[in-house]
Amino acid sequence: MAKGEGAESVASAGLLQPSILQQEKTLRRPKRESKGKLSICNKVCYAIGGAPYQITGCALGFFLQIYLLDVAQLDPFYASIILFVGRAWDAITDPLVGFFISKTSWSRFGRLIPWIMFSTPFAVISYFLIWFVPDISRGQMMWYLFFYCIFQTLVTRNAYMIAAGVIGGIYILCAVILCSGVRERRESSELQSAEQGSFFEGLKLVMKHGPYITLIAGFLFTSLAFMLLEGNFALFCTYTLGFRNEFQNILLAIMLSATLTIPFWQWFLTRFGKKTAVYIGISSAAPFLILVVIMESNLIVTYVVAVAAGMSVAAAFLLPWSMLPDVIDDFNLQHPDSGGHEAIFFSFYVFFTKFASGVSLGISTLSLDFAGYKTRGCSQPEEVNFTLKMLVSAAPVVLIVLGLLLFKLYPIDEEKRRKNKKALQELRDEESNTSSESDSTELASIV
Repeated sequence: MAKGEGAESVASAGLLQPSILQQEKTLRRPKRESKGKLSICNKVCYAIGGAPYQITGCALGFFLQIYLLDVAQLDPFYASIILFVGRAWDAITDPLVGFFISKTSWSRFGRLIPWIMFSTPFAVISYFLIWFVPDISRGQMMWYLFFYCIFQTLVTRNAYMIAAGVIGGIYILCAVILCSGVRERRESSELQSAEQGSFFEGLKLVMKHGPYITLIAGFLFTSLAFMLLEGNFALFCTYTLGFRNEFQNILLAIMLSATLTIPFWQWFLTRFGKKTAVYIGISSAAPFLILVVIMESNLIVTYVVAVAAGMSVAAAFLLPWSMLPDVIDDFNLQHPDSGGHEAIFFSFYVFFTKFASGVSLGISTLSLDFAGYKTRGCSQPEEVNFTLKMLVSAAPVVLIVLGLLLFKLYPIDEEKRRKNKKALQELRDEESNTSSESDSTELASIV
């Protein structure tokens, strides 16, 4: 009898074992997936997906103002309205779209990928139509304003049309690569949505976090400095310096310098710390911006200034973004029971910067109108040249100084960053052990 019972027990165990093992695999699979590292292919595809935003942003920043004034031949007052409202609309829609995405239900493609697939064709069409001069005597201002806002919501010189077509093709290609090479992870997204409170509760907590406010303010002033330089540099090179046929090459020098020095700044911040990199990287542009104004028009000096400005542009836009995750880590340590607010951090980080940049670009274009800017003129009055010097030199230098003073108040240095990182890792290990014990308990109950 005992032998029979033993045989029956062994048989029962043999029957239960496959199902138990399958349950164990099911319970432990999300945990292994959540700890899996991203492949190089995933990272490259993700980076390529961000290229259209940067390319179109640079094209609009450097060329839209001179295009509206000299090609579309709009009055500077109307051009200032387009630049301000377009940027302000972009700033407003960033947190709104982020909120709608966070409320989107999960699909077999993920949560973000369907939004990208749906918006890409409309973004390409609206971007192309920004650079098209409609054959209408009235309503041109509304035309450009409408399609600029549409493009920002979704993020006839022949050269402008060709460039728009090429960038549109790159936009589609990059979106396809992003959707094909990146897969969203469902479990982490569901965990955050289950733990986070309402949008306004999260916003209130985020806006009370001191390091976040300090970082926003510092980044606001430094980014405004380079946006003023970006928006007015083409006009400055064309009319003040007299390099009408060279300004495309000068802008290319800025872009190449910024691109090639990003790895250097990445190494520098890991070696000497992020705050030190911010001080040196951003402040290095100030002497060159002053030099290009006080010296006589000189092409070689202009190229030197362009290269130096490109190096500072890379630091100005790379370093503050690299500091934002440190702020989020600090927030998570202070509010361990309030998770899932990363979208608020990023969207309002962009909101304040874009809204302020819209104000600055609108005011700068309006100031050219007050100075007597002549649309499609071969030369400009001396008042316009003086205004352009202020917009590309004096104003950016003052804004850079103010931004660096605010960065001085930023409380997260390298020592605190390392402590926060260590504390977060200990919390994750503790949660992992708790999750493992919970899985074992559930498996025992199944048995």
